[in-house]
Order: sequence, then C-alpha cells, then structure tokens
Amino acid sequence: MTTEFVLSQTDGRPMYLQIMEQIKRRITVGDWLPGYRLPSIREMAVGTRVSVITVKRAYQELESAGVIVTQQGKGSFVAEIGDLQQQLKNTELNAALDAAIDAGDALGLTADELLARLQQRQKGEDA
Repeated sequence: MTTEFVLSQTDGRPMYLQIMEQIKRRITVGDWLPGYRLPSIREMAVGTRVSVITVKRAYQELESAGVIVTQQGKGSFVAEIGDLQQQLKNTELNAALDAAIDAGDALGLTADELLARLQQRQKGEDA
C-alpha cells in the first residue's frame, strides 16, 4: 500500500511535504475517494522509511487543510467533502499557472504572448 510512495532525499523539499503531495495526488486523480482509509501513521512510516514524526506532521497538515479527517482509534480517512477532488485539481492547476505567469513576467512576456505560447504547447508546437 505505502510502497507506491516515492520519496527523494535529493528533492529539496521536506519529506512531509512530499508525502502530502503524493496523498493529494492520489485523491486528485481519483485513486483515493472520499472515505478511503489511509495507511496508519506507523504503516506509512515503515513503508516510506521515514520517521513516525514526519508522517504525523504530513497527516496533521492535511487534516488542518481539510483534506483528511482523523477519528481516534479508527484512523485517518479522505475527507468526505463533495468537491474535494475538484478543489485539489484547481489548487494544483493554479499553482502551475502561477509558475507560468512568474516565468513569463521574468522573461518580459505580455499576457497575450504567454497565452499564445500556452496554446502552442497544448498543440504540441515549439515556439
């Protein structure tokens, strides 16, 4: 179950953020639906070869963000929010668009030039 998580020491981001990202990714793509029981903190720690404290932080952050809920004695579950999957998709897309906008600004591109480049890339064309 947790062997599907791939964490990298060379990533540059803390392990708990990598765990959070991969959990959100599974929810976003529909692998983990609302109500899905996540691996226990200990199971995740063993499966990912990180400390229990690291996994606990990831779970706490996800719970604070409303992505998961924890029930004492039962475990942690994907939050049963009707539009959670869409919210996560929008958040991920907005982050990518913000990065593209920042790159365009740094390169001196106008909004129209950036949009044209995006449309070219979507068609598989190089500029």
